[in-house]
Amino acid sequence: WQFNQHLPRGVYFCNFHPCLASTMVRLINALRRTVVPRIRNARFNSGTAVMSDNMLMTPNGPLATTSELHVVDTTQGARWPVFRILNATGQLVEGVKEPAEVNEELAVKMYESMVQIQVLDEIMNLAQRQGRISFYMQAHGEEAIHIGSASVLSSEDMVFSQYREQGVLLWRGFTIQEALDQCFSNEADLGKGRQMPVHYGSKALNFQTISSPLGTQLPQAVGAAYAYKLDNSESVAVCYFGEGAASEGDFHAALNFSATLEVPIVFFCRNNGYAISTPSSEQYRGDGIASRAVGYGIHAIRVDGNDILAVRAATAEARRIAQALSKPVLVEAMTYRVGHHSTSDDSTRYRSAADIKHWQEQYEPLRRFRTYMEDRGWWNEDKEQAVRDKERKIVLQAMETAEKRDKPAFDKLFEDVYNDKPKHILKQEQDMFAHIAKYPEHYHGDHHYHGD
Repeated sequence: WQFNQHLPRGVYFCNFHPCLASTMVRLINALRRTVVPRIRNARFNSGTAVMSDNMLMTPNGPLATTSELHVVDTTQGARWPVFRILNATGQLVEGVKEPAEVNEELAVKMYESMVQIQVLDEIMNLAQRQGRISFYMQAHGEEAIHIGSASVLSSEDMVFSQYREQGVLLWRGFTIQEALDQCFSNEADLGKGRQMPVHYGSKALNFQTISSPLGTQLPQAVGAAYAYKLDNSESVAVCYFGEGAASEGDFHAALNFSATLEVPIVFFCRNNGYAISTPSSEQYRGDGIASRAVGYGIHAIRVDGNDILAVRAATAEARRIAQALSKPVLVEAMTYRVGHHSTSDDSTRYRSAADIKHWQEQYEPLRRFRTYMEDRGWWNEDKEQAVRDKERKIVLQAMETAEKRDKPAFDKLFEDVYNDKPKHILKQEQDMFAHIAKYPEHYHGDHHYHGD
């Protein structure tokens, strides 16, 4: 096929499999809308650029030239500033106006949601230590990131998270009972017991199921954002990840695709200082993650991740830009992982207890926002104790219910992949049931066995 009327002379699409025809047509249409106008503009502007001795024309437009030989040391440039509204003690930064949209009702809801995350994490971490569940991951120290960002997203926005954003899902309407059912892998688990604990997902709440391998959600989120663009949707994709995942190849591919396709997406990086046991000082030499946006030509902002008001404002503006301009925005939230990476980790082997204590005492997000609320008469010690008691009761009751529920039937293992099970899957299913029938003493409970 040759499309000289739409593309520059000499550009051809040929020799592709017929099954790709519809995909190629969609790609061609996208090229006509995005790439071709740029090529035409470049050709139009190239005449004046080429004639100037101090300009060099490139496919991306004119660039200034210089006769001075100078290799730039990028490590010596100015570092990206950190946006904040509250200082470390919970007071408004000098010159900052009171956030008009955050009234008492909203502030209390946001604070109680952070307490909910903290109480849930404390109890579930202990449950794992007691052997009641196999695995757990806390978000201690990062609660403001969850609630600050989630509070300004649309319920129609598609969320792609990593494995430390349980608060985002809870804010969107996921119940504590649903979270506990997932962690105990019982029959009420939306994932039917086929995922590790804390790997939540909810189709109803537009929250894609979490995947353990780092970074896989990044290019997937770009694909969702591209679909929103093609559908002229007002929704955006929101992708959460840690600074460790930003070292994966998927991160770079995702940002480049998002920039060239110009899709409405917010990349939200939690820079908590550690990729499991590797400190950020050993992960990169550049100025964090936000600075990488320059190379991809996308918008970016760095924010104090322990300041819930700053996170909320930064995410709201990032979403506005992404949706209004159909362009990607990178948010880097600077925070600290107070807890261990997971229940499989002992972080005191690679950092001191004094360091953890310092960060918890000086920069803990709940303490900072509580001070802000107390100064306005919105919170006090009685309310603090009441909400913690309430949340603790809710979690303990949900855990008791989750533990009593049956496990999913074994035949659920073979559902939700194929509409009609192929022969090799049917063979595996038959072999499994034959194995269970042969060794019934190892498989207790009739609810496990739904085969013939």
